Amino acid sequence: MPTIKEFDTKLKSFKNIRKITKTMKMVAASKLRRAHEAQANARLYARHLTALTSRISASVCAHSHPLLTRRPKVNKVIILVITSDKGLCGAFNHNANRRVAGWIRENRHHETIDIWCCGRKGFMYFDRHDLVKAHYEDVTAAPRFEDAIKIGDDLSRAFGDGRCDVAYLSYNQFINPLVQKTVFQQILPVPTSQQNVESRDSDIQLKVELSESNPYIFEPDADVLLKFLIPHFLYFKIYFALLENSAGEHGARMTAMDNATKNSSELIDRYTLSRNRLRQAAITTELTEIVSGAEALK
Repeated sequence: MPTIKEFDTKLKSFKNIRKITKTMKMVAASKLRRAHEAQANARLYARHLTALTSRISASVCAHSHPLLTRRPKVNKVIILVITSDKGLCGAFNHNANRRVAGWIRENRHHETIDIWCCGRKGFMYFDRHDLVKAHYEDVTAAPRFEDAIKIGDDLSRAFGDGRCDVAYLSYNQFINPLVQKTVFQQILPVPTSQQNVESRDSDIQLKVELSESNPYIFEPDADVLLKFLIPHFLYFKIYFALLENSAGEHGARMTAMDNATKNSSELIDRYTLSRNRLRQAAITTELTEIVSGAEALK
């Protein structure tokens, strides 16, 4: 049975933990508001850009742009894994890493599967298995379009040089502060379809009906347009995934710190009750001894 002093030490520790978790929850809530605003502002642009790219890419030849060209056989795979740099956000990073690890186990027939990481948590997880071939540091906490351009250019060069036949993107999609959904999707070659093209960027669900009898008239010509549009679509897809992941990270951390604060309060109440019972028992014992001693003196 712990002593009163040990209970006091534990209570002091739990109260300090509650102060820290409550402060971290407030900080995460403030960062979530800014991250969610950035994600929400980019969603409309993502919707229209995805619809435009889907319609145009599905109406032209698959060999019109190198990033649209599918390889006859997929041997080399690159997976761009976006996680957070910091922890204390529940199962946020673990879910994304587990999803990618599961895909790798199911697709061991590929010649090579390389992991490119954005975020330290993903890097630390996959580096143990010697799968990480590239690591982009300090790009997930405050997403910037310049970072997305650099990552997109590296992926494009790897695809063009034949170092990968297909590239996938894995990140956590922000639904609300309580729910984050792990997304695993192909980004290279840019998916196209001659009939229906479905986009799954965030909560966007678009089905674009295309008619071969009404082809597009391009101005400037299709080659010039695709040379700008397809890389820009890749850049923004990566950038939007970074925004989604950032908002999801802060939402998950806010929820985790809120739960930690509640658990600390429950433990404080429980240990306070146990301490008071022990103290009451000690006082009762002392009173009994005093009364017994007084009676003995009589």
